Amino acid sequence: MAITDWPAAERPREKLLELGVSALSDAELLAIFLRVGVVGKSAVDLARDLLTRFGSLTGIFAASQADLSQVHGIGASKYVQLQAIFEMSRRALNEQMQVKDMLSSPQQVRDFLCLKLGSLSREVFVVLFLDAQNRMIMSEEMFSGTLTQTSVYPREVVKKALHHNAASVIFAHNHPSGIAQPSQADELITKQLKQALALVDVRVLDHFIVAGNTTFSFVERGLL
Repeated sequence: MAITDWPAAERPREKLLELGVSALSDAELLAIFLRVGVVGKSAVDLARDLLTRFGSLTGIFAASQADLSQVHGIGASKYVQLQAIFEMSRRALNEQMQVKDMLSSPQQVRDFLCLKLGSLSREVFVVLFLDAQNRMIMSEEMFSGTLTQTSVYPREVVKKALHHNAASVIFAHNHPSGIAQPSQADELITKQLKQALALVDVRVLDHFIVAGNTTFSFVERGLL
């Protein structure tokens, strides 16, 4: 059955207008983007197929054009549109974090980090540099590779903090394995960085590990 044949209250677009965007499921939101389905499948059915195949919205955004094109009904134009939406979301969050106190909106910080790091296939170490009002000055990818294979140099982080005149920092790195738990190396480098930055009066507010849509906070677990 086509979506146009559904009861009005169940159609994604009408539901959004009536109840607000938060009332829609991931499949319904994706269906609005897709607009149409394929023969024998509505847009919602196609959206569910994508979510099943790639695991989540993050997985869909992270999928390559070649992988997405294997799904009937998803061509180059849809891939381009998905990438544009994903990048706009990241930029919008980035703009908000430059004008807001990040400590007042911890979920927004997590959302930003998940968008930035959650879909990467390689491990990267990112530092968010904050001003005295806890607004983000800059987000920089400082190092790449697992923390046991690629050294994270405290000296370089200190230099960048001084360059940006940062009052505090937030660390984040991703675990492409999908497990948001710290290793001994993660804990050790966090302590070393905190000690180095304390010498120049820069506070470490938190260290997040990102695995897809999941985050681990060192502060919440009493590790910082």
